[in-house]
Amino acid sequence: MPKVIAVFGAGTGLGISVARRFGREGFRVALVARRRERLDALVGELAGEGIEAFGFTADLTLPGEVPALVSGIRDRLGRIDVVAYGPISGDLSFTPAAALDAAGLERLVPLLLLTPVEVVQALLPEWTERGDGAFLLAQGYSAAQPMPHLSGLGPVMAATRNYLYSLHAELADQGIYAGALTVASLIARSEATVKAGAAFDSVDGPRPTVVDPDDLAEHYWDMYTKRDRVEQFHPAPPAPLAAA
Repeated sequence: MPKVIAVFGAGTGLGISVARRFGREGFRVALVARRRERLDALVGELAGEGIEAFGFTADLTLPGEVPALVSGIRDRLGRIDVVAYGPISGDLSFTPAAALDAAGLERLVPLLLLTPVEVVQALLPEWTERGDGAFLLAQGYSAAQPMPHLSGLGPVMAATRNYLYSLHAELADQGIYAGALTVASLIARSEATVKAGAAFDSVDGPRPTVVDPDDLAEHYWDMYTKRDRVEQFHPAPPAPLAAA
């Protein structure tokens, strides 16, 4: 039976590139996003390239709906071998740490922390029984490197990064891989790029480069096949933050 990758937060940037990269290797693809019209367009694009793909609508800010979503994908495709989780959208924004409050963090926690944990929990029995599986997480640079005036997302992603490192250490010897792709660039063709770019324009310092999501998808494939590192930075690991 062909393997299946489920792309949570499928969009016109990294999501479609990852689907295309794994699809070229014979994977069938489950695309998960909120908007049906976008999903239909992405499914049609992949079908035109000979990749079998199916769209599933879901609100990933609702972790309680994950078990039913995973069951629906299994019912349609029979299995899930790989998850690529990266639903960063233009709806999310940075906040200066001095302006951050509990309510701001609370809005980010379901999508960036609780739902990925629920996805792993929903799939671990299947992966453990099979002795194989992979959870690939896309996150921003601020998960690993605090950046003044660009907080909010970073603290929550840092918690998820911590969880992922522990998960990898616990499960690697069972054939289950957990890895993070940490990106210090804006992603071309992504809906989130315009809003993120505006945030960087508002602070001092160099503007991040723009990376082709096809290049990031190659990182994902390399991580998945080699399984030799927990985290892949693009373009490079962060330097220590200088104290003021």
